Amino acid sequence: MDFVQRQKFLAKKNQKHLVLPEGYELRTLKAAKILMEEGIAKRITLLGDPKEIEAIAFEAGLSLESNFFQVINPRDPGDTLEQYAQEYVRLRQHKGKTIEQARIDMQKVLNFGCMMVRLGDADCIVAGADHTTGDVLRAGFEIIKTAPSVKYASSCFVMDVPDKSFGADGLMIFADCATIPDPTAEQLAEITIAACESCKNFLRVEPICAMLSFSTYGSANHPNVDKVIEAVRLVKTKRPDLNVDGEMQLDAALSSSVAKKKAPMSPVAGKANTLIFPDLQSGNIGYKLVQRFAKAGAYGPFMQGFAKPISDLSRGATVDDIVNTCAVMLAQA
Repeated sequence: MDFVQRQKFLAKKNQKHLVLPEGYELRTLKAAKILMEEGIAKRITLLGDPKEIEAIAFEAGLSLESNFFQVINPRDPGDTLEQYAQEYVRLRQHKGKTIEQARIDMQKVLNFGCMMVRLGDADCIVAGADHTTGDVLRAGFEIIKTAPSVKYASSCFVMDVPDKSFGADGLMIFADCATIPDPTAEQLAEITIAACESCKNFLRVEPICAMLSFSTYGSANHPNVDKVIEAVRLVKTKRPDLNVDGEMQLDAALSSSVAKKKAPMSPVAGKANTLIFPDLQSGNIGYKLVQRFAKAGAYGPFMQGFAKPISDLSRGATVDDIVNTCAVMLAQA
């Protein structure tokens, strides 16, 4: 059973409620149809203008008459909108948010969807087919918030490489590849801790985590190396239970023969299933190199560090991409 099949199996078992804020988007509705037909969710809420959604659903060959679907127009005044606006004021009053502005803000589909998840009216949210990553993250940060003790949310990819000698039978966590461009040592430490939790949740194995650099154990001197060294120290201080090591080069993290030469005493070198990149440029380039050259499956980005499951899509996402991402969020809910 591969990664996607496993996530679909878990989602079918969990039977959770998904909100799709871009209910008016054709690919999203085609994905919703598949989720219904395969029994991957208990219920799906689509946000947007009901007439627009109905017209596009017809184009997608989807009937909305089933009780499986709920269509909500966030622009409709009512008790739910008022409840959400009041909660939004409570969350953002320190930023000067007024109830009048909150009522306007809650009519936006991303805000409304995130509030549904925050208040338990839905279990998870997937968006991004028609919004930027910044839009999705902003709504998530302001409304769903990060998990307790987490200051910075980030992201990870699940990579499925054909060579099953790597990672956990070919599955690996890459982080952060989509969220924080130039993380500080503190942020890099939080990315690492969150990625280790993602490894447990997504891969169902204990993380063996390498914090990557162009240096292994002080083989090079540079401020960029110093940042990784400090991040390693912070992780080991905060979470001594995690199997994390670094700084190390990629070949030392993945190759047992190189590990014997460069880091023979490391509990991680040569065996890593979770890779932490020092910045977004290296992470984004790294996962795409593996995806293209190794013909690996690249699933994500999945948000990590949030209090409840939220995920961003590429605006170029295919229907299958949307289905797979929804399945992963439903499995985690």
